[in-house]
Amino acid sequence: MKKLQSPMVKFIPFELALPLRSKILRNGQPLKECVLPTDQVDGAFHLAFYENEEIACIGSFFPKNYADRKELGYQLRGMASDDRFKGKGYGTKLVQFAIEYIDKTNAEYIWCNARSSAIEFYKKLGFELASDEFEIAGIGPHYEMILNIK
Repeated sequence: MKKLQSPMVKFIPFELALPLRSKILRNGQPLKECVLPTDQVDGAFHLAFYENEEIACIGSFFPKNYADRKELGYQLRGMASDDRFKGKGYGTKLVQFAIEYIDKTNAEYIWCNARSSAIEFYKKLGFELASDEFEIAGIGPHYEMILNIK
């Protein structure tokens, strides 16, 4: 009998995030259309929360300052959970892992363009609203949110 692994967060190559980005965030677009321009910038990293050997949740992080802030920040993009795994706390564990990792760098905060439907998820993690609602064409309404980690 195959031994089950405990659920865990792992660093992954960005290519492993593309199927879930396509399915959850981009309405089934081809994988090549789901590559972000920041996927391979210096300092970028990609995380997946695995249940057994299946990716349940993903998030990508890269160094980018928010607005006119001078301190180094990281932007979170491409956060998605497979519908079958929603509500199990995997997204929270993934972001908490990223916070601990980023806290060991010189970065002072993490920010994101959060879908309006995900505002409460980010608030529970300590993120605060940093903008009014705005529309991202073809994707939907969002807010800028920020979490100061130092």
